[in-house]
Amino acid sequence: MTGFTLAGIQFAPALGDPAANIGTSSRLIREAAAGGARLVVLPEAASAGYMFTDRADARGNAEPVPGGPVSSAWAALAAELDLWIVAGITELAGEKVYNSAVLIGPEGHVGTFRKAHLWNFERELYDRQEDGFPVFRTPLGNIGIGICYDAWFPETFRSAALGGADLLALPSNWVPVPGQPKDTPAMANLMCMTGAHSNQFYVAGVSRTGSERDQPFIGRSLIVGPDGWLLAGPAGDDEEAVLFAEVDLIGSREERLGNPFNQPLGDRRTDVYRTGGFTPALSDTV
Repeated sequence: MTGFTLAGIQFAPALGDPAANIGTSSRLIREAAAGGARLVVLPEAASAGYMFTDRADARGNAEPVPGGPVSSAWAALAAELDLWIVAGITELAGEKVYNSAVLIGPEGHVGTFRKAHLWNFERELYDRQEDGFPVFRTPLGNIGIGICYDAWFPETFRSAALGGADLLALPSNWVPVPGQPKDTPAMANLMCMTGAHSNQFYVAGVSRTGSERDQPFIGRSLIVGPDGWLLAGPAGDDEEAVLFAEVDLIGSREERLGNPFNQPLGDRRTDVYRTGGFTPALSDTV
């Protein structure tokens, strides 16, 4: 049996208060474990909040990974509860500061992903990663990670899929999209659903609630199956929530990747795709 319960934990991290975030996240991780979860995904910047005023502020709220107080608390919980955790963390690596997500298992730190696409003011707070999109092999299946704005780039989903990912975990801090009609799904939800469908894997997009320094966040966390349809969520705009979904990352591979009609990964036309940098001017040739 390779199926298990995946949980997405939506809450509002406290800005500049890692101790409070350890307390809240630990309570919710225990709630997820009581519901049978073997893997839990927390929001972006779950360790110390998000709206830092400048790089010095971000650095002051960052910690080494592994070994920092928040990641160590999560590691202790993973060992005690026999589960895996993906969670956003502000990482200090020597002189560099990253918007990162950590993967921790029952035996400790598995790996760290550093956000590839920095959004807006993040460019002034964080260093750019150069490591691409690693896929981490675990007994539950192969786990890829992206963070929030990474989902605005189809290359994030495709890179993880080509690396063998069965699941893309997306810790996020989704914000309102200007001009979005009230009666439509959140843009981030649509991207998660499309990315799951186009790459034939699971997606767990887990966002936060609340606001920091006048920046509101919209929640709406969800878990999507490899067919692009919802397994859990979306959660509400402002509610603390633990979403549960039954998934089978390993056992579903044959069915997911062996569709006799459409195989989005195998049917790609790499010989005709454009690659490289963006050219703003339109070509005269259509």
